[in-house]
Parts: sequence; structure tokens; C-alpha cells
Amino acid sequence: CHYGGRPRIYSGCFRCCEYIWGTQMISISDDIITRTVSRVLVPFIQIYALYVIMHGHHSPGGGFQGGVILGASFILYLITHGLEDAKKRMSELKVGLFSSFGLLIYSGIGLLCLILGSNYLDYGRLSTILKVIPAQARSLGILGVEIGVGITVMAVMFSIFFDISTGGVLPEDEEGLGISDE
Repeated sequence: CHYGGRPRIYSGCFRCCEYIWGTQMISISDDIITRTVSRVLVPFIQIYALYVIMHGHHSPGGGFQGGVILGASFILYLITHGLEDAKKRMSELKVGLFSSFGLLIYSGIGLLCLILGSNYLDYGRLSTILKVIPAQARSLGILGVEIGVGITVMAVMFSIFFDISTGGVLPEDEEGLGISDE
């Protein structure tokens, strides 16, 4: 190692210190039971997260809570199946697209209300487009906003965990950092 063979908390040398403490923080679990149970549980956790998002405007829950649960399901998969497999399923590009798409849904609904001549996020005005009564338009409008919030929270939560667990550097990114073996 460039620093006497003893990795520090942050030495700046990712090539020889392998991320932060000498080992990658996320690796594939050797326990077949853990991997199997997580593979079975993740879809049910995601269905529950969608339930929390969809019923958040009628009962406790909503976009933020459902997004956290959805993000936690992806993090569980990442922890049990390893970084490489998780990167195949949820790349950084997908995470960026999801967070942007959720924000677009949220702001798009608000801007649509403005275009229709009402206040930002005044969902009652959406009744002219949706051909429903204003009370139903408000319910559908908040549902759309909750979906947007849920998507964004899920993507940001996954991104934060991903960045913390890898030290912000992915294995294929090391060549682009200008780190030499000297």
C-alpha cells in the first residue's frame, strides 16, 4: 500500500486499500439461506411499498414512507446479493432516471394545474382534463404526486446507500481517477 500497508479510514488510495477499510463493504453473501429468504421477501416488500404509496392519501402512509420501504427492498437485495448483481439490476443511470422521473411527475402535475389557471398543486382544476368531479380529481392528483415522491425517495435512498457503501468509487471507475500503482 502507498501508506505503509495499513489502510486508514480515508487514505485516498482506493486501489491498494480497496475502498475504505481494506475490504469491499458489500460482497456476495455466502449464506444460501439469507440469499434465498431475501429473494423471496423482496417482491412482497415491494408490493407492500406500492400499497403504502397508493393508499397514502386515504390512510397512514404515502409517497415518502412507501419510497423508503421500496428503497429498503433494493438495499436488502444489494446487501444479500452483492454489488455487482445489484449494479446489473439498478445501475447509476437507472437511479438517476428514476429520481428525475419522480420529480418530473410531481412538478408536472403542479405545472399542469398552473396551466389550467389554478394554483400550483390545486388538483381540483384537473377535473376539466380528467372528466371527473373535482373531489375525484383531487384524489387522483394527490395519488400522482405520491407516486412521484415515492419513486424519487426510493432512487435517492438507494443512491445514498450505494455511495456510502462503495466510498463513492466503483471498481471500474478506479482507472479514471488517475491513481497509479507506484
